[in-house]
Amino acid sequence: MTGVCAPGYAEEQIRARARTGGAAVFPDRADYGSVLFGAGGGALGGAGGVPGVHDELDALRLVPPVFVPHRLERMLELGEEPLPQHVELECEFGGFRAPLPVYVSAFGSTQVAASDLGVAVGRQAGRLGIPMVIGENVVPVTGYGRLDGDDARGSLLSRIASYQEAGGSAGGVVVQQSTQDADAEVWNLVYSDPTASRLLEEGRLAFELKVGQGAKPGLGGLTVLRREAAARLSDQYRTGEIYGPEADAVLRYGTPGTFTEEILRQQIRLMRNNYPRARVWVKLPPGRDVTLAAEVAWEAGADAVTVDGAEGGSGWAPSAFFDHVGLPLGECLSRIPARDRSLLASGRIWEGARAAKCLALGATAVGLGRAALLAADEDPEDGLVRLVDALRLELRLLISALGKYRPRDLSTDDVWLPQPMSLRPHFTSLHDASEPLTSGVGK
Repeated sequence: MTGVCAPGYAEEQIRARARTGGAAVFPDRADYGSVLFGAGGGALGGAGGVPGVHDELDALRLVPPVFVPHRLERMLELGEEPLPQHVELECEFGGFRAPLPVYVSAFGSTQVAASDLGVAVGRQAGRLGIPMVIGENVVPVTGYGRLDGDDARGSLLSRIASYQEAGGSAGGVVVQQSTQDADAEVWNLVYSDPTASRLLEEGRLAFELKVGQGAKPGLGGLTVLRREAAARLSDQYRTGEIYGPEADAVLRYGTPGTFTEEILRQQIRLMRNNYPRARVWVKLPPGRDVTLAAEVAWEAGADAVTVDGAEGGSGWAPSAFFDHVGLPLGECLSRIPARDRSLLASGRIWEGARAAKCLALGATAVGLGRAALLAADEDPEDGLVRLVDALRLELRLLISALGKYRPRDLSTDDVWLPQPMSLRPHFTSLHDASEPLTSGVGK
């Protein structure tokens, strides 16, 4: 039948749902395990991601000033005119030292992350000395791992060990725990394991409480499992028959966890009491009350709060979430007053301009998620190292152009949000204007 729908109507999506039912709520199952989905696309493996929201970070422009008092201060310190290489990127966040304000953000148990790529990322992050977060559900789905066996591939222990191979003294490993991970006692396993003892002794081990993530705020972890694996994990997870009984695939549901202000406080206090030698990180989804959640976490003693914008990636999530659910990262940052506390930002970070904008809006450091996996996929030995080298150079050029020489000196004065012409005040003469045409974000 033709001519049923008016032009522009979502005919293909409707027909797909009529053919397959609930399976059409998600991206193409053929891409599972080889593609990382999220707002803005950027899929791993060549298949397209879902075009998503481009938040105000994309619209912001970095605006260098005419007068540069910080440059004068730096010139007096050096005894010469400063250059971009005089920008000092070394910093501390979340209790760790790092050569630049960058870390590897969490990726967990999906096939992309749990392959050799996860180990390759760990090895290169260790060489770089940047912190690395190991995401949720690795132990329940992939296993804890024993380094002398074939089951070590992609396991939690193999990622920790690969990070330590570099033998550096900067950075650290952050082990994330979700509701299902708590049932598997992931933190207890790591805290008492000899593989992590050196990190613990050096103060370079942290545990991150996952409250939620950007790509699917309000939902727990979702993965596609073969029926054999689903049967093996049936006592831990609920599954759904959305692909039909003939398919060797079921949808695995994870619980998002139930939080109130008091529950979050008590969880953080429990972490500090039970694991006194580990740092405490908290990962927040881009919820409308993210300001309050960050304040509660810091007041309860969190060493770092990570906010994951709606642009964040996911191994699997309903397509509607990518475009329609959660606050963009720029909005999250504008709602959270960091006040010299560790505020970490993740969500489509891969190059210097977006990273610098996050730093100007109050972030202490930015996380590389999909970008880290893509870089390791390109070159398992040096891809992430080169990506971070490019990011380091770009940050130095941009921060120097803004007349600053430390990331912490960036502020909202350094960014500008253009107003559409239709929203600008109307002036008969620019010489008579009493208001600027546009204003900085922080004004």
